[in-house]
Amino acid sequence: MSSGYPFDDADTARAFIDDEGVLVEWNEGARRLLGYAPSDVVGRPAAELLAAGAKTVFPPDPRWSGTLALRHRDGRTLSVWLLVHHRRPQNGDHGGWLVVTPLTAGGPPPLDDPLARADLTQSPCAVAIYDDRLRLHRINGPMAEVIGLPEERLRGLRLPEIGGRPQSEDIEQHMYRVLTTGRGNDVHSYVPIGGDGSMHAWLARMSPITDAEGRVRGVCVAAHDFTEQYLARERLQLVNEASVRIGTTLDVTRTAQELTEVCVPALADFVSVDLLDPPTDEVEGYPASLTAPVALCRAAHRSVTPGCPEAVVEPGRVDLYPSPSPQADALVAGRTIVATNTELGRWLAWDPVRAARVRDHGIHSTMAVPIQARGGTLGVAVFSRFRRPAPFTADDVLLAEEITARAAVCVDNARRFSRERRTALALQRSLLPRTLPRTAAVEAASRYLPAARAGVGGDWFDVIPLSGMRVAMVVGDVVGHGIQASATMGRLRTAVRTLADIDLAPDELLTHLDDLVVRLSGEAGQDGVTGEVGATCLYAVYDPVSRRCTIARAGHPAPVMMVPGRPPRPVQLPAGPPLGLGGLPFESAEIDLPEGTVLGLYTDGLIESRERDVDTSRELLCAALAGPPAAGPASVPGSLDEACDRVLRALLPPGGASDDVALLLARTRSMPASQVATWDVPADPALVAAVRKQVAEQVETWGHADAVFTAELVVSELVTNAMRYGERPIRLRLIHDTTTLICEVSDTSHTAPHLRRARIYDEGGRGLLLVAQLTQRWGSRHTADGKTIWAELNLAQE
Repeated sequence: MSSGYPFDDADTARAFIDDEGVLVEWNEGARRLLGYAPSDVVGRPAAELLAAGAKTVFPPDPRWSGTLALRHRDGRTLSVWLLVHHRRPQNGDHGGWLVVTPLTAGGPPPLDDPLARADLTQSPCAVAIYDDRLRLHRINGPMAEVIGLPEERLRGLRLPEIGGRPQSEDIEQHMYRVLTTGRGNDVHSYVPIGGDGSMHAWLARMSPITDAEGRVRGVCVAAHDFTEQYLARERLQLVNEASVRIGTTLDVTRTAQELTEVCVPALADFVSVDLLDPPTDEVEGYPASLTAPVALCRAAHRSVTPGCPEAVVEPGRVDLYPSPSPQADALVAGRTIVATNTELGRWLAWDPVRAARVRDHGIHSTMAVPIQARGGTLGVAVFSRFRRPAPFTADDVLLAEEITARAAVCVDNARRFSRERRTALALQRSLLPRTLPRTAAVEAASRYLPAARAGVGGDWFDVIPLSGMRVAMVVGDVVGHGIQASATMGRLRTAVRTLADIDLAPDELLTHLDDLVVRLSGEAGQDGVTGEVGATCLYAVYDPVSRRCTIARAGHPAPVMMVPGRPPRPVQLPAGPPLGLGGLPFESAEIDLPEGTVLGLYTDGLIESRERDVDTSRELLCAALAGPPAAGPASVPGSLDEACDRVLRALLPPGGASDDVALLLARTRSMPASQVATWDVPADPALVAAVRKQVAEQVETWGHADAVFTAELVVSELVTNAMRYGERPIRLRLIHDTTTLICEVSDTSHTAPHLRRARIYDEGGRGLLLVAQLTQRWGSRHTADGKTIWAELNLAQE
């Protein structure tokens, strides 16, 4: 050990012996003491230096001092007092034993020595005087008690030789700075001092000692023990760290892991967290008291030893803890229980495996702390020590209880969130369509993913068959998360289906939906104009006969469209205000969709991310929708279900999205001209028979002779009703697919028909009632030019 200071290193006889008992270092002072050169002894067993009859000493403690009979090179036997320190391996150095003894202790200092003038005996502080070679000159009684050795044994040694630890070398560097600069210095350190190896926090106040001419002749070191203040600050810092690091997620397992990470190694060498199964009934809650045996599930554990070899139970496994055991006794008592070696033996008598682990790893102190929150018991945390020698103190118990109490609230919150999330998710899935309807207008596929962390939200999607083979596609997003958002989503989805059933145009439907959201806000206690209830929505109606799609949106992301043979692109639409603002208009846009066009409707959870902007997300969406280049230009390979999965993989992180995601893909179909027949009907009742004949011929041509009579009767009633109550021009259209025949009569009147009960002698009033009885369903819808009355016949029943 070289100090790097310009002092004679030979004033101390010093040697270093590795853990195998071989000498690896031998300084000049050791040569002066015993006469051996380094080449004579380095690499040889240290026991060869013992005099005849002397026994080899293997100190059981980190520090040992005593007198040994050593053999001089000339054959003499010397009785030498030795101070021995054990050093652990660090920074690539070998572990072993540092052996030192002073050579220049000498007699008492002269009376005119400035070092002797320092009066130490009456000082209550631990004080040491070091000379201009940084070798101990004097110490007072308190310092001798701190070190654990008398002054006469230590005089002439340097601080690293007295302390034997790396921290001592750091302190000596500060002493050298005081010696060379003449300026005092204060040093804080947390080191073990004395023979017991216990850790203490020290403030070493160093000041120069000068002679009459002002020359620095030594260094005075006054040590102040502020261990209690240091530990109090450490405990406060650990509590603050726990408040920041525990509960970062609403995941029970992760919260338990965070508890162990905070406490190892700051408080314990091994920590395990075991939890009770959550109650199935929310009203029942967690029990306030328990009886043994107790079944607990290991949520997490952590150790200072890699791999946690001290653990008997793996995370996720349920184990039964009888009494006596640390877990059961703490839970039954409802308070923290601390045990040392004697109590541990009694505790672990029921489990030989655990008892063997305790013995093998030297666990000497255990503390079991119940995890309690809101009047219930959630589990138990067990803290164990085996590397640090000190047992758990009363302050450690208070600290563990404080940290565990914080973790308990976080665990309870996580479980409450999980329970609410499961409830909201069940409600959400019950309100969303289980399967999408098969229609002649589109082929559709969908995905819904709840948020990974924020909880279930109010996203929804729907495909709604409309009259005339048309179909409505809707995607919406309610502001907020949880059961309230899911319930609001269900109300809005029901309202959309109801409004769609009366064939409202997209912009009109959003206007009615906006009024509903305003009313819901009013019911929530707001001012009736703005409030907690808010939503966005996109509503599209596609007609497979005209291949036109009418779309309107209320603050919702615009869809993407991929026409066969072209790359995907966003659809340009008027933005529209979000639902719930009230009084603002919505606009519709019409676009032509060739057969095979894919529309992608989605909520903002798909494209909003902290890692990228919205435009980049839309580009990724379009690229994922187009598929790999091998699939060909601008085509969606495989099924729409595969396209949905591809889009989600491309845009969502592995851990899930931060918001709900709803995705609806629809590939358009068209009705061939051969399946549609249209006639302009003159407003002459005498020509109704001719129209009926044309309809009969067309239905027979389509191969449904069994439906001719019903079709003739329905057309006759609808056309006659239009002639009597409608306005010219009148148009008749038949639309046919494999299972349905649709009869539509349009005129320019905006008066909607309605059923009425005809009296016995009334000559009219039975037409629409007859149509309702003969058809699967019927209705009317407003158009830009008037209205259309339609009726559907189920050909499968004919």
